[in-house]
Amino acid sequence: MKLGIVGLPNVGKSTLFNSLTKAGAESANYPFCTIDPNVGVVPVPDKRLDVLGKMYNSKKVTPATIEFVDIAGLVKGASKGEGLGNQFLANIREVDAIVHVVRCFEDSNVVHVDGNVDPVRDIETINYELLFSDLEILDRRYQKTHRQAKMDKVLAKEVALIERLKELLEDGKMAAVFEPQDEDEEKWFAGYNLLTAKPVIYAANVAEDDLADDGEGNPYVAKVRELAAQTDSGVFVVCAKIEEEIAELSDEEKGEFLEDLGIKESGLDKLIAASYALLGLISYLTCGEDESRAWTIQKGTKAPQAAGKIHTDFERGFICAEVVKFDDLVASGGMAGAKEKGLLGLQGKDYVVCDGDVILFRFNV
Repeated sequence: MKLGIVGLPNVGKSTLFNSLTKAGAESANYPFCTIDPNVGVVPVPDKRLDVLGKMYNSKKVTPATIEFVDIAGLVKGASKGEGLGNQFLANIREVDAIVHVVRCFEDSNVVHVDGNVDPVRDIETINYELLFSDLEILDRRYQKTHRQAKMDKVLAKEVALIERLKELLEDGKMAAVFEPQDEDEEKWFAGYNLLTAKPVIYAANVAEDDLADDGEGNPYVAKVRELAAQTDSGVFVVCAKIEEEIAELSDEEKGEFLEDLGIKESGLDKLIAASYALLGLISYLTCGEDESRAWTIQKGTKAPQAAGKIHTDFERGFICAEVVKFDDLVASGGMAGAKEKGLLGLQGKDYVVCDGDVILFRFNV
């Protein structure tokens, strides 16, 4: 999974990126301190893997991962070259979802690029820059195809699609609400890789005092949640400064620190949960002496396609899947115990994999 982190300058974007990835991206109280698209890969915490690793004395325990791309702070006019944001918009075209960091705290010591805190205005500023960037992509595609469309029915159909899309975006609506009418339109629409078609998770960056109640008493957070509900976007509350402190702690110290603050989850935990929910993702597990590992798939994925995540040969030569629920496996003390109790099932090509399934694939190529 790949997530692009965007936001106005000085909203806590790079501070959050640093703490999530420990990648050491420069962070300072002035705009445009991020002048390269920093990239960091983060393991997805999964306690089930630790249990399997110990149970099987695995030589290696491999979690699923998330790749974060930190984009330079966007400002009004970024799509037309203002600030440094324009040159980095291309870097988030390949992400699965956008994490939009929104400032929801007052601090006279931290300059706001527009002079005052207003999360709805800030979100609209970023959204318009993404819209303008998408319109530029569509304009280029339109120029390339419309001249030849008179002689080609397929191109004529695509031109009609582009015109409908442009009209939607020019009306200030995001491409995410667009509904392709057939397979051709679905293919073209996906190929444009529009920024405003990507799912969005808002990271409401609050002061430490607002963390314990998950921002319930913060009017700025309320506005972000209201706006997110209108677009089926995700929201999680985070304090980037606290995340920065958590990043320096051991797992044991982290637990104690969170408890002292009166919170159950770190920002990374919240973001992972929000990302998986928004993108409809789950994890299945494999285990053994060599390796215990988590594999991320879409909800609804059938066994052969899930096997293909490990290796294409697994999907091509799929015979069956030996499946046991994680809790059943642990309670039974291993695969042999689960089999004796009748908790290990042989599943065929139509089996839909569930979160927490522990699977051994049988295949023949």
